[in-house]
Amino acid sequence: VRLVESGGGSVQAGGSLRLSCAASGYTVINYSLAWFRQAPGEEREAVATIDAYDRPAYADSLKGRFTISKDNYRNTLYLQMNSLKPEASAMYFCAARDRRGASASIKFADYEYWGQGSQVTGSS
Repeated sequence: VRLVESGGGSVQAGGSLRLSCAASGYTVINYSLAWFRQAPGEEREAVATIDAYDRPAYADSLKGRFTISKDNYRNTLYLQMNSLKPEASAMYFCAARDRRGASASIKFADYEYWGQGSQVTGSS
């Protein structure tokens, strides 16, 4: 299983970025996936999850600005980030569960597969 993130970069406050996570050796259909982020010196935190039925959930502070989605044909997970704030700067990771139908979770320990991360840097 391999998850490869892309799409990170530097963006000014109020700007947008879309992260992608391409999966190989794994199918995103009927599996729960998530985006996490980790800033230096901080714990890894859940940004958004999408369950096996494609139902999204978001951290409260990000609702309305971030959108998680899956493209089953491209076997890719996305995170659309709008109205970015400088405090959004972090390494963003996609994560996947290894059991079909397993529920989405905000706990990083519940995810068996991880990408290498994509850096997002916001500036004011």
